[in-house]
Amino acid sequence: MGSVSWVETSIGETLVFNYGKSLPDRNRNDGEFSVYGSGGVVGSHDRALVTGPGIVVGRKGTIGATHWTESDFFPIDTTYFVTPKRADVDLRYAYFLVKSLPLASMNSDAAVPGLNRENAYRLKIKLPELEAQQSIAAILATYDDLIENNRRRIALLEEAARQLYKEWFVRFRFPGHEHVKIIDGVPEGWKCRTLRDVATLHYGKALKEETRTPGDVPVYGSSGIVGSHDKALVSGPGIILGRKGNVGSVRWSHSDFFPIDTVYFIVSEQSNFHLYLTLQQMQFMSTDVAVPGLNRDFAYSRFLVRPSNVVGARFEEEVTPIFLQMQKLTDWNEKLAKARDLLLPKLMSGAIAV
Repeated sequence: MGSVSWVETSIGETLVFNYGKSLPDRNRNDGEFSVYGSGGVVGSHDRALVTGPGIVVGRKGTIGATHWTESDFFPIDTTYFVTPKRADVDLRYAYFLVKSLPLASMNSDAAVPGLNRENAYRLKIKLPELEAQQSIAAILATYDDLIENNRRRIALLEEAARQLYKEWFVRFRFPGHEHVKIIDGVPEGWKCRTLRDVATLHYGKALKEETRTPGDVPVYGSSGIVGSHDKALVSGPGIILGRKGNVGSVRWSHSDFFPIDTVYFIVSEQSNFHLYLTLQQMQFMSTDVAVPGLNRDFAYSRFLVRPSNVVGARFEEEVTPIFLQMQKLTDWNEKLAKARDLLLPKLMSGAIAV
């Protein structure tokens, strides 16, 4: 890397992997501080354990997943939070350094799968001088900042769709509502139906991480996209409903996808944006006592209001451009992430000069 000097060292000589602290759901108080688990933010609390900015690494569960936060935060006991061991290490550079490590493949606790930090400490690295670290971090952070900005835009677009849904189907202020009578609590011509009448909840299929083949097909679990595969189980678009784990979570896939056995899915012919947003409003709960999860018969028994065909079609016309824009931003983020991940090892090894 030009005249930049690099030193041979190890993670253990450079960083400290500190243990997070137990904080069960029942002990959390809603507050301004994000609570981090191995997969990312899992809630909030009224006090922080660590002053931000900071780095969180998955220790149990999503092993090796690495997260950056600008704010004060609370990492729970399934994580490590990472701090520099020496003064000449830039924290943002340390984040990208940790992301470049093969931590996901270092599951060493056989009885209780997890990341042993002593194994991470033994990893050998090359560390450039502080100024070069800051330059490398600035380049990579540009990609992350663009991705985060797009995520915010996606969230705003989805909120706009939700508000339009509430205006039309909760407050009943849809186009032409002034001329429609309300009969038995719903506009004339609308119908109250159970979910069973509207859609079939199909079971996803088991697809363990070790049996997946790298590809462009998103793999959906109850927490959202959990990986990729080279073959789809379902043609998109479609709706995914959390069955185990994140019970009642609702996802939309524009493209073909593979739903695993922790979810239900609704086929393309029965999926539309109105149903997707309706499911988000419904109160699902874990009903299988022995093995917590969403019982399909219970889900089928939930009632929903179906608008007239004219209003339903008009709503789809209104929200489709919103969801298409969200998909464009999602696709852009995937390209940005791929570009960043291609640059990451080259910048960390000095193969590309800064």
